[in-house]
Amino acid sequence: MTKKNRKSITHAKQLEAITKVSQTITSDLYLEDILKLIVTVTAETMDSKICSLMLIDDKTKELVLKATQSISEGYNKKPNFKIGEGIAGRAALENKPKAVYDLTKESEYKSKDIAAKEGLKSLLSVPLAVKGKVIGVLNNYTSYPHKFTKTEIDVMTTVANQAAIVIENAALMVKTKGIQEELETRKTVERAKGILMREQALSEEDAFRKIQKQSMDLRKSMREIAEAIILIEKMGKK
Repeated sequence: MTKKNRKSITHAKQLEAITKVSQTITSDLYLEDILKLIVTVTAETMDSKICSLMLIDDKTKELVLKATQSISEGYNKKPNFKIGEGIAGRAALENKPKAVYDLTKESEYKSKDIAAKEGLKSLLSVPLAVKGKVIGVLNNYTSYPHKFTKTEIDVMTTVANQAAIVIENAALMVKTKGIQEELETRKTVERAKGILMREQALSEEDAFRKIQKQSMDLRKSMREIAEAIILIEKMGKK
């Protein structure tokens, strides 16, 4: 196979990776499945020994490992990093890709014991950013010393940018679904309160407390109690 053919295949794989990640923007996959797909596709495209995706915990401001195609127990249990700590932490802090040719000689790399055990040689960490806000980092480890080319960094950056949009969309969908469910619960409880107020001559406060007490006594959600009240009322009209 000629060098030109090898190059064209590489470009084809890179385009395929970007396309696959982009397609998940409108998919109905759960976030966990989306993250797994991102690291798997990236690992195949970049010839990774390990590819991992870390997201920033808004409360602790730490990078937390969320997905990897690695089966290494040591790597999968690695500790969280503060933003600015280690290579991945620097990529997140500076919102810039960080490449390391030799992990054994990089003073800022924090997991040399894991790298030695797993045979990790080089690393490329690329920030996941949406509208300038970094939400995590995509890491690519090789099993051989490797100087990452501009093309490889650009491809990883493109994948990371697409991944960040996917993750933000998924998080927004979860949040929106939660808000919708909360509104539905409120409407259901309000309707049930109205039934109790009308049929048992209760005040609004007493009707709410009755639903709340039943919820606690029966260990059911207030929505479930409210739905039961509404159902009973419907059956009584038949």
